[in-house]
Amino acid sequence: MVTIHRAHGLRIIIFTDDHEPAHVHVFGDGQAKVNLIGTDGAPVLVWAEGMKANDLRRAMQIVRDEQAQFLARWREIHG
Repeated sequence: MVTIHRAHGLRIIIFTDDHEPAHVHVFGDGQAKVNLIGTDGAPVLVWAEGMKANDLRRAMQIVRDEQAQFLARWREIHG
């Protein structure tokens, strides 16, 4: 697993042995999985467990803001 971003008590990671579609996992007080490209091109929440609504909103904003960088990291790691 590779930590690609830390902010606001959240850690965003990519697992090196993970599968398509390109996505990140967010850990804080709980966890979430976010696909980096949804049907409209924007990131989309796949699931969340135990995250406060405010943390989840913050996580989604980070992924939206850093989408291009996170996709580049996904491609570096997974080819």
